[in-house]
Amino acid sequence: MAKHEHEQSDREQVWRKFRKAVNMTPATLEKWLTTDESKANGWQEEGGNETIGHHSGRRIVEIRHKKKADLTEADYAHMRKVVGYVHRHLAQGGPQKDKEHSPWRYSLMNWGHDPLVKH
Repeated sequence: MAKHEHEQSDREQVWRKFRKAVNMTPATLEKWLTTDESKANGWQEEGGNETIGHHSGRRIVEIRHKKKADLTEADYAHMRKVVGYVHRHLAQGGPQKDKEHSPWRYSLMNWGHDPLVKH
């Protein structure tokens, strides 16, 4: 397989995994990102005024608004990061009680995934 074909195959795989991991619509995610729960949850970037997850959520909205053909290598890099984060965080399982109002859920939502939404 030529290098170009391999890159296309990898991008297609990343795109599919990203679309599966990010189960919130851009509009739902944008609305969530305006809440106090969203802004207060997660690790603060050094010298920044926003959490890493909140920043990621804004990038996810940007990516979701783009046409697939317009995605850049930086977009694909962030998509890989999102997929990895969502998979690792889901593997933790979350709290036994009150998942709906948990920092675990809020963190996932900042990364575009609502664990309470059934596929």
